[in-house]
Amino acid sequence: MRKASRPHGSWPSPVTTELIVSEVVGLTEIRTDGDDLYWIEQRPSEKGRCVIQRRRPDGAVEEVLPAPFSARSRVHEYGGGAYLVDHGTLYFSNFVDQRLYRLVPGAHPTPLTPEADLRYADTVLDRERGRLLAVREDHRGAGKEPVNTLVAVPLEGGEGQVLAEGFDFYASPRLSPDGSSLAWVCWNHPNMPWDTTELWLADVGSSGKLENARQIAGGEDESIVEPRWSPGGVLHFIADPSGWWNLYRLTPDGVEALCPRDVEFGAPAWQLGYATYGFESETTLLCSVAVEGLHRLARVDTDRRDLDWVDLPYPETLTVTVGEGFAGLLVISPTAPSAVARYDVRTGAFEVVQRSSEVDLDPAGISEGRAISYASAGGRTSHAFYYPPQSVDSQGANGEKPPLLVLSHGGPTGAAFRMLGLGTQFWTSRGFAVLDVNYGGSACFGRAYRETLKGKWGIVDVEDCIAGARHLVEQGEVDPHRLAIRGGSAGGFTTLAALTFHDVFQAGASHYGVSDLEALARDTHKFESRYLDGLVGPYPEAQAVYTARSPIHHVEGLSCPVILLQGLDDPVVPPNQAERMVDALKKKGIPVAYVPFEGEQHGFRQAANIRRALEAELYFYGRIFGFEPADPIEPVTIDNL
Repeated sequence: MRKASRPHGSWPSPVTTELIVSEVVGLTEIRTDGDDLYWIEQRPSEKGRCVIQRRRPDGAVEEVLPAPFSARSRVHEYGGGAYLVDHGTLYFSNFVDQRLYRLVPGAHPTPLTPEADLRYADTVLDRERGRLLAVREDHRGAGKEPVNTLVAVPLEGGEGQVLAEGFDFYASPRLSPDGSSLAWVCWNHPNMPWDTTELWLADVGSSGKLENARQIAGGEDESIVEPRWSPGGVLHFIADPSGWWNLYRLTPDGVEALCPRDVEFGAPAWQLGYATYGFESETTLLCSVAVEGLHRLARVDTDRRDLDWVDLPYPETLTVTVGEGFAGLLVISPTAPSAVARYDVRTGAFEVVQRSSEVDLDPAGISEGRAISYASAGGRTSHAFYYPPQSVDSQGANGEKPPLLVLSHGGPTGAAFRMLGLGTQFWTSRGFAVLDVNYGGSACFGRAYRETLKGKWGIVDVEDCIAGARHLVEQGEVDPHRLAIRGGSAGGFTTLAALTFHDVFQAGASHYGVSDLEALARDTHKFESRYLDGLVGPYPEAQAVYTARSPIHHVEGLSCPVILLQGLDDPVVPPNQAERMVDALKKKGIPVAYVPFEGEQHGFRQAANIRRALEAELYFYGRIFGFEPADPIEPVTIDNL
């Protein structure tokens, strides 16, 4: 079919906002229970409700968590580890009240913990003693920092008996198969879990209390994640003393490496309960392995200390949970929606159980991301995924180069993934080029790459985003006069810093982004309250650095249009961060748009708000870059335009 010539940005697209919010769900927290496979489905159409789904042995999929319950924890604010399942019985943390509930098949959920300002996550069942072991976060101390502990919650109910305390943070309580030992990870301020953590082990006494608790691994500049017990009761974990998150196990003679490689077997522990490996047998592990930002499924033989790649219809696997003869996987692809999949470890049979979207896009209209590397400041090499504009029936008019949208991911200790995201295709199918940057500081490239951002947040990340845009300009891929940058949370800070301290981009969009580093250091939640010590410097000792890097204090350097989108209930980046930036830009006479959302926290989960955010940003770029979107869009007020 002959393509029509149309201005970039104005191409009609099948990827509508309605399609995104009605057809796309979030997929996370895969679990196994006998022959059953479970996962959480986050539904924008139900205001972000997190529903537990089950695939039965006959292949049927059913919803097992009744409305209005939502399985989502707020421990560490980012949650994770929101449920466990045992012989069909669910134990879950309910989002609205953060109480633990039990759901027996055929019955209604019943609360186990009292009405109190307590949060629970990452629970494991201690069947022999009739209790749940969990991470608990106690918010009852008014005006004080929440207290994190490991607790035992009896199955008949109660707020829980404290088993371990004294550290600022706890994660991953894991009970040995025979119930005699408990392992966990813990750490203190100012560290984040990818900086310095400790792995502890204790005996579980006859009374249920912990005895002989001792540190067995970890310490200064070593990050440990995902302790797990093998079927035979050998403790395994992921650690990075070599500079890479590799597999280790505890033996009578000490700790030994299982498959040393310059690759990443683990991921930054933003959420609890994350799983990147599981046991097929006592000596065989199924793992997600990141190599240069791409995540492949691999089988590790711990006797041979060797790794074999597993080829699947989906090229990348992000999470792995191994059950009885099968594994539950979260898989991604540049040409198909992310999915929960079932992989038979004996026969190799692969089944897609649930896709994040059932949208059937024409392959000719899909922009397939490709990995690129390019030179950045200081001789660094940076990495990104590039998505060129792509349409079934449209092409650029008269040799016009497309506008570029540079994406700066959140975290900043996070990562961009090469995947078919409808949010990205929303832009590419309308004629935008998109560059998703894994700037210095990103995960999946080893500790040294992560630590290039140490003390340099707002510098290295910005330089790498700028270098990526310039690289594409030099390659003749994009229009040098229509370069935009967008990002959420930490990516919003990178966006605002790039626009304030440099003049490469002509527009930007900050989604719940940071504009004032000092305000963030003073007014964020416990988990991230000392994060900036490593990224910027200790506060208030380094106050001058905070001021120097905060866009809010340097609005005189910002001379291009900005749109800011903000949840009004955000506890991570409070709305006053966006509001102060908007006020400053208005006073300076710079075109600025502000779109606040009631009832949204850190990230937009409600369908109406997701739709409005995308449409508002597209409308904004249309006004700034001089194109008319094909979509009918409610106008956005742009002051000073």
